Amino acid sequence: MNAPPILELDNASVMKSDTVVLDRVSLKIHEHEHTAILGPNGAGKSMLLRLLTHEERALEVNNQPAVKVFGDDSWNVFELRPQLGIVSADMHQRFVSGNSEGRITGEAAVVSGFLASQGILRYGSITPEMKKKAADALERMGASHLAKRRMDQMSSGEARRVLLARALVTSPRALVLDEPTTGLDVVARHKFMERVRQIAGPSTHSATSGRASSDQGTTLILITHHVEEIIPEIGRVIFIAKGRIAGDGAKADMLTDRRISDVFGGPMKVERHDGYYFARGAS
Repeated sequence: MNAPPILELDNASVMKSDTVVLDRVSLKIHEHEHTAILGPNGAGKSMLLRLLTHEERALEVNNQPAVKVFGDDSWNVFELRPQLGIVSADMHQRFVSGNSEGRITGEAAVVSGFLASQGILRYGSITPEMKKKAADALERMGASHLAKRRMDQMSSGEARRVLLARALVTSPRALVLDEPTTGLDVVARHKFMERVRQIAGPSTHSATSGRASSDQGTTLILITHHVEEIIPEIGRVIFIAKGRIAGDGAKADMLTDRRISDVFGGPMKVERHDGYYFARGAS
């Protein structure tokens, strides 16, 4: 029996302050289908993440749920969160901004992933097994040396690796990256995305369906406006523009001069090198 999609939207619409953020969006993302959601700032990409995590609700049409996660439309949020590893620039800011979360250590930040919190809850039950898994996750991300360092004393690249370890500590069914390299310099960005490649694992890609399958690795959903962040392991690209699906298909079919120019609203030239795609303005 096939597993239900990680995310299924059926004519999902979201309104915020009388503004349509998502407009009748329908899509399915399956397990082991590494997918990039690409579009300009303000297109509605991050709202998909908020629907996935149940931080936002879509409008119901005819009393039918518009959003299902792992085949269910009525998750308890605290039961859902361990199944989704999340890394975002917004989460990074909350952990390192100098408030109570920012003063916790790398180890504590990773352990907090078990508690679905942004810090160690005062009455949270922390077990030796949790600490062992946190240490393993930090080691996997090459961040063991950051276990005792405070988050607000780390470089941006170091803190982002700790948050990646936190996202993986519960062995989630999917890893969701929302603008994951915002604030990182060129070197830190490259190192971070190379870690993501290891997580995605070996994959093959169908040029006709865009389906990426992986015998190992965690299903990856990347939300970005940077074409160069789409790692070679990703096989499917979904365009979002003005709150609607503007394209969906195999990466090679989607990342073309014409399609990228259309979705970003200006002439663009796309080049490919070593499995990566790069877009730049064209005259």
